[in-house]
Amino acid sequence: TFMPCFVGTKETAFIYAVTSAGLVHSVTRSCSAGNMTECSCDTNLRHGGSASEGWHWGGCSDDIHYGMSFSRKFLDVPVKNITGKSGSGLAAMNLHNNEAGRQAVAKLMSVDCRCHGVSGSCAVKTCWKTMSSFEKIGRFLKDKYENSIQISDRLKKKLRRKEKSQRKIPIGKEDLLYVNKSPNYCVEDQKLGIPGTQGRECNRTSDGPDGCNLLCCGRGYNTHVVRHVERCECKFVWCCYVRCRRCETMTDVHTCK
Repeated sequence: TFMPCFVGTKETAFIYAVTSAGLVHSVTRSCSAGNMTECSCDTNLRHGGSASEGWHWGGCSDDIHYGMSFSRKFLDVPVKNITGKSGSGLAAMNLHNNEAGRQAVAKLMSVDCRCHGVSGSCAVKTCWKTMSSFEKIGRFLKDKYENSIQISDRLKKKLRRKEKSQRKIPIGKEDLLYVNKSPNYCVEDQKLGIPGTQGRECNRTSDGPDGCNLLCCGRGYNTHVVRHVERCECKFVWCCYVRCRRCETMTDVHTCK
């Protein structure tokens, strides 16, 4: 589904991972909410815990195992069917990034507890496992994207780093992998379908992705004043019309050079 020029880049690695994680997160949430007949809460944790520490498993733990299994069948099986196995290096890379997304959801699982006792004391606690917010999972995968690993496009027995000097360093399940370097998104390239960032509105005071320093790719930005005219201080007059003032505001707008 991706354009050929973007296949195997860091960006597609992130898309595969976040899509896989999103499917696990959505399906598992639906299971816990009782919206699916095939699954419910995780029953493997019942009747366990630590009596000596004053807590036991209870509530509705998220059944992440079902969500991960569903994600593998939905996303991985079609890739294997098309390529014959996990066959080509590109297919193996995509399967790895799918699994990295699932592992991110599993790694960030947390334990929530509720206290029970007289007058709000915490003599006994009931605990259950729950997934982190998808925003937190997304930030985790974004960090993995920033530190993604380039691998050789020639698949031998297993995926391996492109840099020969680093091949003894193992590749983790949560690492994002890419084969091809990303194109330059800063400059317009009609053949690749890249619009570039020239003329994009940016935020001069932001250090984030919308900031002029990052979005303008070091080329600087232009500032121009925009005049806004709108109706304001509207009041209903009996009977029967609305009377408004005409307000003008002047704002600075910054666009990339």
